[in-house]
Amino acid sequence: MQAFYDYLDTHHDQFLAELKHYLAQPSIAAQNKGMREMAALAQQRLEARGFKVELLPTGGQPVVYGELGDGPKTLLIYDHYDVQPPEPLALWDSPAFEPTVRDGKLFARGAADNKGDQMCRMQAIEAWLATQGPLPLKIKWVIEGEEEIGSPNLEAFARAHADRLKADGCLWETGGRNELGQFSLWLGLKGIAYFELRLKLLDTDAHSANGPVLPNAAWQLVWALNTLKGPDDQILIDGYAEHVARPTPAEIALVDALPYDAEKVKSLYGTPRFINDMDARAAKRAMYFNPTLTICGLESGYTGEGTKTVLPKEARVKLDFRLVPDLTPDRVHDLLRKHLDARGFGDIEIIRYAGEHSASSPADAGVVQAAIQAGRAVYGADPVIYPRMPGSGPMYPLSDMLGIPAVLAGITHHGARAHAPNEHIILDEYWRGQKFIGEFIRAFAAL
Repeated sequence: MQAFYDYLDTHHDQFLAELKHYLAQPSIAAQNKGMREMAALAQQRLEARGFKVELLPTGGQPVVYGELGDGPKTLLIYDHYDVQPPEPLALWDSPAFEPTVRDGKLFARGAADNKGDQMCRMQAIEAWLATQGPLPLKIKWVIEGEEEIGSPNLEAFARAHADRLKADGCLWETGGRNELGQFSLWLGLKGIAYFELRLKLLDTDAHSANGPVLPNAAWQLVWALNTLKGPDDQILIDGYAEHVARPTPAEIALVDALPYDAEKVKSLYGTPRFINDMDARAAKRAMYFNPTLTICGLESGYTGEGTKTVLPKEARVKLDFRLVPDLTPDRVHDLLRKHLDARGFGDIEIIRYAGEHSASSPADAGVVQAAIQAGRAVYGADPVIYPRMPGSGPMYPLSDMLGIPAVLAGITHHGARAHAPNEHIILDEYWRGQKFIGEFIRAFAAL
């Protein structure tokens, strides 16, 4: 593999220029900005490495699909070419779509999430082909364009192309170093169900003097929310707990062994304590095994400066549920609707937004073991293994649903500021990531 390493080390300038070009193309799915151009660019960059590429239609943005290589093993790679909106623009130290290097870091929207991983993987494959010959396995690459808006069409795409997508393992987007700087692998993701609750009781806002006789939408919504979750942070929706799968002893042992700096986490967010005064062990278990219900935003009446004595005609709240097995978006919606109806809140409208199933793979899966071997070879130590990320993503349609185990491994780090201004990657990690991909290909093909 020395020739592979040497090729990568001597092409830094060329690879950095290509990465900057890739990041300079806006591709904001939420605003439908630059999407066709980015899909074409992803196709072009794959074809430059010899992939046979198609733009496969979906109900929204097309999927860039490429195939290359041959061998007894097939690897599915998942990435996405869309990025988050860059706003607020004033908080960027350099323009979001003008990639800029400062202090060994590359700043741009999409650098960490997830265009950096894509180009890192493409360039590693180029180096393999140039120094090792043909790939020792077959790669099927899915680059979708709607991950940042909840991947609304990925499940239908996966079902329609299930035979084409068959593989022995999947390398998922993102991953990298944890908050302690240790190279880490994740074996899955929590699911998510996102809703907006809306309640309108009057045709117009009223003077608050009418409070004794007119219904107040804000109070009604607050009373409804109060039935969903208790002060102890337990979700109180009827029947909800019955659908929460308990973690296995092996999963509990895996989480208990994880490094976790509770004081650093509390300091990062400026809080002296966790919910229920949890210690580090309880906090770890809650992060990876507990479902959540979060009020993401509330809106009703007057919220400007000063006073306005108004009785609101309507109220809205945005909620997200992070899902663990065996909760699903459909199940959560049904339970939520029945719970509200049973308590006299049938006039509250539920608007459904993003929904994704949880996903997880066993630690002994071949694709995970190959990633462990590659991590050991490149980073000099065994990776830290997490059962799942506390966040969510569209892994289920391409892994659990199709019976393909997956692993998350990438080039990001804990402070990469994905989704925030000044998103960035550390260039030294990018170069290590290229070498990881080569070692991973070698290890997976040999299994």
